[in-house]
Amino acid sequence: MSPLLVTEITVVFILMVVALVALLVRYVRIPYTVALVLAGLALSLIPQWRLTLTPELVLGLFVPPLVFEAAFHLQLRDLRAVAVPVGTMAMLGVALSTVLIGWGLSTAGVLPWNVALLFGALISATDPVAVVALFRALGAPQRLTTLLEGESLFNDGTAIVLFQIMTLLVLEGMLDPVAGLVKFVQVAAGGIVIGLALGYLVAALIARIDDYLIETTLTTVLAYGAYLTAEQVHVSGVLAVVAAGLVNGNLGPRGMSPTTRIVVFNFWEYIAFVANSFVFLLIGMNVKWQDMIVYAPAIGVAIGVVILARAVTVYGTATLLRWTGQAPPAAYQHVLFWGGLRGAISLALALTLMEHDIPAREEILALTFGVVLFTLLVQGTTVRFLVERLGLVRYHPVRQAYERLQGELLALRAARRHIDRLREEGALIPQAWQHVTQRLTVREQELEQAIARLVEEHPSLEKEAIALAWEEALRAQRAALLHLAQEGLLSADVIHDLVAQIDTALVEPSTGQSTDDELPSSGREQERVT
Repeated sequence: MSPLLVTEITVVFILMVVALVALLVRYVRIPYTVALVLAGLALSLIPQWRLTLTPELVLGLFVPPLVFEAAFHLQLRDLRAVAVPVGTMAMLGVALSTVLIGWGLSTAGVLPWNVALLFGALISATDPVAVVALFRALGAPQRLTTLLEGESLFNDGTAIVLFQIMTLLVLEGMLDPVAGLVKFVQVAAGGIVIGLALGYLVAALIARIDDYLIETTLTTVLAYGAYLTAEQVHVSGVLAVVAAGLVNGNLGPRGMSPTTRIVVFNFWEYIAFVANSFVFLLIGMNVKWQDMIVYAPAIGVAIGVVILARAVTVYGTATLLRWTGQAPPAAYQHVLFWGGLRGAISLALALTLMEHDIPAREEILALTFGVVLFTLLVQGTTVRFLVERLGLVRYHPVRQAYERLQGELLALRAARRHIDRLREEGALIPQAWQHVTQRLTVREQELEQAIARLVEEHPSLEKEAIALAWEEALRAQRAALLHLAQEGLLSADVIHDLVAQIDTALVEPSTGQSTDDELPSSGREQERVT
């Protein structure tokens, strides 16, 4: 049998396993990605079904679509609200984590100082896929999800750049700190610039095309093209994909028809599902049990050092951010600490070391597998209890019923606006418009009555709606003041005072907070506690 046919059969087999695991986790309360790792561990005992995990496979094939899909769905408005903490944790946090892990492992005698720094750089990249999926299922606050996902998107690029610098340190034996800093800025900034340019270019093309197949293809070309272009000019491919995804995800849909939006969003949801499934299954399949046993004591030390470094990084940067008023709430800090899982990026970087003559490279790979497996299998399965314990979930049946009705009503009104626009443009005959409008009006009235009954039965829903509306009003005022500042219509002192007043109002407890005998906290109240 030809190698190509063997690979094809293996891929089909893996897809069958993926589908079976996805069905199984509907009945078992464990994260899907964790279940895939466990399935991969079981498959690692069957050599003929083993697919080798390589750095090219992860970084070149799986990472671009995964990073692009996450960035594509991340709204700039949400990211702007947490830009300071995300930037601090993704830049300063990764550097601090690298040094702390390097110092801890070298002090414990596990690795030499320079090799320990190299391991610190590659293991500092977080992969919160399992945690983010859990957040969405539980209805965790959007700000917390954006914090965790935004940090991961940017710290992947930061960790890869630091890893490249530390690799030179190990291979050449010395490194000029100034030259290292300059190279870091060049590689990171270069990737971001390329991603922004390509993302804007593709968004402009999409706005001029009305063919969902071509537009979907352009987003695929962008995801891989941004990565390959950046890597060819020796800048950060991951940061290029992040920037491209952010720009295209926020500008591109404006020029898409409703059909194209549906196709593009469904396409990337499926691609991310397949890529994630392969990555986590391959992680389990490629564990070398013999090495894990040989280096078990060192793996235990590495796990402890990595967890302590994560704690210092999260709580340390939060303490620093308190001076700017941008520190995440204490409950968020606990989740960010325990939700800092490690995954594909760390393993791919560790695998690249096999191509170089680096001391203890086999041990580094074993340590990486050990830390990744611990974070996925232990932290990934227990973070749910932490989130629930901190009251950061919104999965109460009454609230779900309200959100379902509200979502259907908003979608219906969007459909009505679209139908009205088609009629105004002459693309819909009056009889068809009248028939559809009547049906939409009847359903709209039914939904409004159902929402009114639910709110009457549960007054806490009305309080939360009022609190949310007031918060949105305050954010709109803040945005207007910042626009006035850019236009130079108000002095800097006046803008500072007015913005400070609004920020104070935003963090004050709202009257919309639920009482103890009503619905449980949705996490919004926790978000206001600093």
